[in-house]
Amino acid sequence: MKTEEFDEKFDKGQDLSSALDFSNATRPGRRQKRVNVDFPVWMIQSLDREATRLGVTRQSIIKMWIAERLESKRHA
Repeated sequence: MKTEEFDEKFDKGQDLSSALDFSNATRPGRRQKRVNVDFPVWMIQSLDREATRLGVTRQSIIKMWIAERLESKRHA
């Protein structure tokens, strides 16, 4: 399909999924990289209590809190 035809179909709101190859599609900024962080025992215990209270994993609560902090700094 030529670019002009693709743009025209897009502008009309037509389904273009058959013209796209999603096999290698990625979402920008979603690639992950593992890091190791050492926490004192009291902090791990507090994280685990809060994670249990919220019904999430320790890793999830750490990610949520760091994301919230970074987002607040971005808008400050």
